[in-house]
Amino acid sequence: MPYYKKYKIPLLWLRRHTSDREFMIISSVLVGFTAGMAAVALKSLVHYIHVLLAYGNRLLDQPYWLVIFPIIGILLTVLLVRTLFNGTIGRGTANVLFNISQKSSMMERHKMFSHVLTSGITAGFGGSAGLESPIVVTGSAIGSNYGREYHLNYRDRTLLLASGAASGIAAVFNAPIAGVLFAIEVLLTDISIAAFIPLIIAAVVGALCSRIILQEEILFNIGQIEFFAANHVPFYVLLGILAGMISVYYTRMALRVEELFELYQGKPYTRAIIGGMLLGLLIILFPPLFGEGYGSITLLEQNNAEKLLQDSWLAFFGTNEWLVLCFVGALALVKVFATTITIASGGNGGNFAPSMFVGAATGFFFSRLVNLLNISSLPVSSFSMVGMAGILSGVMHAPLTAVFLIAEITGGYTLMIPLMLVAATSFAMVKYFEPYSLDTKKLAQKGQLLTHNKDRTILHIMKIRHLIETEFQPVSPDATLGELVQVIADSRRNLFPVVNAEQKLEGIILLENVREIMFKTEKYEVVKVKELMIKPPAVVQYNDSMADVMKKFDESGAWNLPVLLDERYIGFVSKSSIFTKYRKLLIKTTNV
Repeated sequence: MPYYKKYKIPLLWLRRHTSDREFMIISSVLVGFTAGMAAVALKSLVHYIHVLLAYGNRLLDQPYWLVIFPIIGILLTVLLVRTLFNGTIGRGTANVLFNISQKSSMMERHKMFSHVLTSGITAGFGGSAGLESPIVVTGSAIGSNYGREYHLNYRDRTLLLASGAASGIAAVFNAPIAGVLFAIEVLLTDISIAAFIPLIIAAVVGALCSRIILQEEILFNIGQIEFFAANHVPFYVLLGILAGMISVYYTRMALRVEELFELYQGKPYTRAIIGGMLLGLLIILFPPLFGEGYGSITLLEQNNAEKLLQDSWLAFFGTNEWLVLCFVGALALVKVFATTITIASGGNGGNFAPSMFVGAATGFFFSRLVNLLNISSLPVSSFSMVGMAGILSGVMHAPLTAVFLIAEITGGYTLMIPLMLVAATSFAMVKYFEPYSLDTKKLAQKGQLLTHNKDRTILHIMKIRHLIETEFQPVSPDATLGELVQVIADSRRNLFPVVNAEQKLEGIILLENVREIMFKTEKYEVVKVKELMIKPPAVVQYNDSMADVMKKFDESGAWNLPVLLDERYIGFVSKSSIFTKYRKLLIKTTNV
């Protein structure tokens, strides 16, 4: 046996000697451990690059390095992607959803490490993006390729893919519950109690990896937040509304900035330089935009926002409370541009951490404003943390993940009521204006989004090419009735495509329409097929989505429709074969 196959022997033995459920539990441990270690490697890589460049040599004391570092990071990322990964690596959660819906949960092998390398360089050199989306892609790729290696079916492969993502999120935040909920809310289309077990195990293993290995300064932890006061409920509702408005702003502005950078799609290095320079300029004006931003979030939570101005050009004007308030409010708005420029110009990262940054700034701004106006006395720390849940819920469309993530990183559940209130209010408001999250909006516009609607999910999975029937006997439009009768006698079908010499479909013959004339032998040499054919009620194109195909069946009332590829006839698709395939996929994809 080749050397590269030897590692499979223990698990192949286990698979033969354990039940499917037992093997999935063992697999979830291995996937969780691997994804957790990938998260540890990524967090460590960013931390030590950042320490070396920004703090170890005190280079950030010179403002021009703020411009140079992001350019270097984005250029290095673009160079690696183009030379090692064929110019594309597929960024963000949307890429994972695309692979689930369009590629049967199969992900490229290089994604098990390419996102760790590229996002680590981008964020380590000051890119204003998060590491959570890259680690979700990495963990998902680990689970997907594990399932492919051991020939697991679509259902189990998708479950392991989600388990890898859950482990990655759990490891990054040391928050296993949030990891599980993220996998359920964002990646999985349906879930059963039995499917929870692999997700929970993978998330716990991933969280243990980070807790045991990573140092305290690398992990993002918040101290215990003060207890929730019921008289603050109206202010939390207002914060939820504000978070919803900021989330809509975040989504729409991010998409507009991405569209601007698409103008440079054929010039990757030009785009990287322009993006790096713009990002550097923003960082000079607003130094907290450098890197992920968790340090800034900690300062906001501790009500020490004045320290954010220390390296800013605004420090010249002192640390007036109103100046601090305006600076933090501007940070919440500008962070959207910094993050989108980082990603759209060629860097690798996601919107998870930036959403938390914007949320903390929003909560701080709101509570500090209320306090300065003497309207009430609000706990700034609590509102900063709850604001994070509001923006996360609105931008990612994952309210449960947002609630439990903030609850876990604050070390308690004293804020559970305001977290739920703000997350739900923000999500409801955003859902009205933006039905899809920032990561999934483009997929939805292309009709490639896997949703929690089981019917639509299965239709996404089904492909026309797997359902084409070619045993229909074609006839020429110039054939005689006698020749048609001979074709009918040799066929078991009651439908016959009329195809010319160029293989183009000109019509169809229905047996019921020629039943009477086919017994009139005196017309066998007189009547031509083109005189008997009729126009098909509808035509299916080879690249049509299954949703479009079913719509054509419903509107035409037909049971069989011809399939064309570039106007060339290639076969028929039948409603009965679609129903049969639908039932098989329903059984195959349902978690039991």
